[in-house]
Amino acid sequence: MNRSAEPLRLACIDADAPPLFGPADARGHREGFEPAVAELLGEELGRPVEWVIMPWGEMLPSVQEHAVDAVLCGQGIIPSRVEQVDFTRPYGVFHEGVLTRRGEAVPGPAGLGGKRVAAIAASANIALARTFTGADVVPFGGDSGDVYGDMLAALRSGEVDAVVDDDVVFVPLGESDPVFELAFVVPTGNRWGIGVAKDRPEQLGALDAALGRVIEDGRHRKVWEQWLPSLDYPF
Repeated sequence: MNRSAEPLRLACIDADAPPLFGPADARGHREGFEPAVAELLGEELGRPVEWVIMPWGEMLPSVQEHAVDAVLCGQGIIPSRVEQVDFTRPYGVFHEGVLTRRGEAVPGPAGLGGKRVAAIAASANIALARTFTGADVVPFGGDSGDVYGDMLAALRSGEVDAVVDDDVVFVPLGESDPVFELAFVVPTGNRWGIGVAKDRPEQLGALDAALGRVIEDGRHRKVWEQWLPSLDYPF
């Protein structure tokens, strides 16, 4: 890669959400599935990847304002986001899980009646949570630098009884963490894409074409199987 080329500036939060991503190190380097996808795209485009860390709620505005080139950070392609930015083809398809404290799992949505259920505001996860009859849905705002960590802390302390998020982070957490348990997964098939400003069609086209090439030649599948071995490859 030509390191003198213009960096590919990508927005994301700085959270510990393996295997999706981990916190940035002192040099701004990040590990995980999404950073690996970003590196594939950077290599394909001949541009070094530069992560721009910010709160969740600032990511789409930063794209619209051209403060970054794109957002590659857990963005399900949902109508409210499509109104704000354009998306590439999906780089992932994920389902949604419900996490509880270990020993307090319920078998399905009916068990969440009367319980406080957390999810990120204005997300596909909170839309799903609102379909759980009788659940008291608690939105967590996008002004936090680590909204994912905030929700887990609330679950750990008992402030909420469950958290809705994507299976990519909850399946491994539920298997390995002594405090939390994956209660159930809803097969929603949410498509995740890279968000680009609507007035930057050339940028969108370049990213979309590069993503298509790394999916077609198997490089994308390789990083999927490296980071997400317990999830079926969706393409």
